Amino acid sequence: MENKIVLDVGAGSGILSFFAVQAGAQLVYAVEASNMAQYAEMLVNANHLSDKIVVIAGKIEEIDLPQEVDIIISEPMGYMLYNERMLETYLHARKWLKPGGKMFPSRGDLHVAPFTDEALYLEQFNKASFWYQTSFHGVDLSRIRTAAMKEYFRQPIVDTFDIRICMAKSVRHVVDFLSAEETDLHRIDIPLEFHILETGTCHGLAFWFDVAFTGSTQQIWLSTSPTEPLTHWYQVRCLLQTPIFAKEGQMLTGRVLLAANNRQSYDVTMELKLEGTSITSSNTFDLKNPYFRYTGATAPPPPGNNTTSPSEAFWTQLDAQGARNAVNLVNGISVNGLGEASMDIGQPILNTNLIGLGEF
Repeated sequence: MENKIVLDVGAGSGILSFFAVQAGAQLVYAVEASNMAQYAEMLVNANHLSDKIVVIAGKIEEIDLPQEVDIIISEPMGYMLYNERMLETYLHARKWLKPGGKMFPSRGDLHVAPFTDEALYLEQFNKASFWYQTSFHGVDLSRIRTAAMKEYFRQPIVDTFDIRICMAKSVRHVVDFLSAEETDLHRIDIPLEFHILETGTCHGLAFWFDVAFTGSTQQIWLSTSPTEPLTHWYQVRCLLQTPIFAKEGQMLTGRVLLAANNRQSYDVTMELKLEGTSITSSNTFDLKNPYFRYTGATAPPPPGNNTTSPSEAFWTQLDAQGARNAVNLVNGISVNGLGEASMDIGQPILNTNLIGLGEF
């Protein structure tokens, strides 16, 4: 980035612009459409960088720059990569990029994989079952139970999970930010073909993304994969209201269709078919209205993934702890790691161990 002219799209507080200057940028145009632009300006002045960072308030589609740029930087990714539709703005900014210029990030890979998670499915199902009551304080709720069930299952679930719940290798959908057009993101049709690796019930599809930063000498990846440290994007799962049981070796095919809407998001359609059978299942989702389920806790592994008996492993670990634990002496009583106590009769009784009668 040394001596380069840089455009920061959707600059927000301008933090990426500051980083660009630290990396040697000659000049950065920080474009921000919201009133955050005034605060970015304050930060620039407070850090004495008004000669390096020029804050421009406005939409990238409407503003003018005094010159073309060598590099475009941004953080345009949303949940499931595409939510918020900021990527279209990022691609639009390319009109200011010099031939041969670079974009960071340079490309995005959306990963899709079938998963099994009985607990998650039942959690959503049980929420909807509230509306099956025919006498809730004397009120019949069952009239809208079908609509309630549909609405709960229309919610994409934002949380994290252990990748071992995935039943097949993920399908990857790639977007090259240096060549893709804005209109390519208005309707995103992803064909699916999964070779099932483990017999189980497919409760839906899991989504995560990676983005690549391709420089002159190396490529760096930012990943939201469940195998990597957790990010604020987490992962997204979309449930089938009617799950599909699939055996190892079978093929699951279908598609995911993302149709852009006017709410800065997408309507998502998911269709799956178990090849060689008549079994199909589909669902639609409102990506703008997810269920934020994350707790910050590490996702537990799926059941049945232990190579040894968990019960025996626990007792073995406890036995080992008791064997190696240094004996704790508490007023002449030794307590080992198993909680067994015994009196050390060889230890003299100290006055500090005794309670005088006058203290009662």
